[in-house]
Amino acid sequence: MGLFTKDIETFEDLYQHQLQDIYYAEQQITKALPKMIAKATDPQLRAGFETHLRETENQIARLDRVFALEGHTPKGATCPAIDGIIKEANEVAGEVSDKSVLDAALTAAAQAVEHYEIARYGTLIAWAKQLGHHESAALYAETLEEEKATDAKLTLMAESKLNAEAELA
Repeated sequence: MGLFTKDIETFEDLYQHQLQDIYYAEQQITKALPKMIAKATDPQLRAGFETHLRETENQIARLDRVFALEGHTPKGATCPAIDGIIKEANEVAGEVSDKSVLDAALTAAAQAVEHYEIARYGTLIAWAKQLGHHESAALYAETLEEEKATDAKLTLMAESKLNAEAELA
């Protein structure tokens, strides 16, 4: 059986596992974001995290709709990748004492999460289309655009302000 919760025998099984993986990941992100909000010292960064927490809650609701459309009960499958990204973010944030450097570290950690999500949603869109789940693909596409927008905002904050402040610390 290995890493997966059950044997994956078909492309549909693989797709459902990926859906359960991102569902779990989004749940973990909603648990991690309040901690990041509490640690962030830059007001714009904090506000961005707060906005993304609300977006993530909406993304989970969107995933609930996907499960319903496809006749499945929403459930997650443990995702060691997102667990590792979040664990690393917590460890790095715990090691940084300077507030400017901490904000840069939090931004980098958030971007690692976004890049993971972008990869997963891109795959889900392609697989959903291949399997004829076009309404699900459209829901994933909404989320993918939000994830890309969040990543772009984080890049802008990092490059225009946070990284320079961290360098001066």
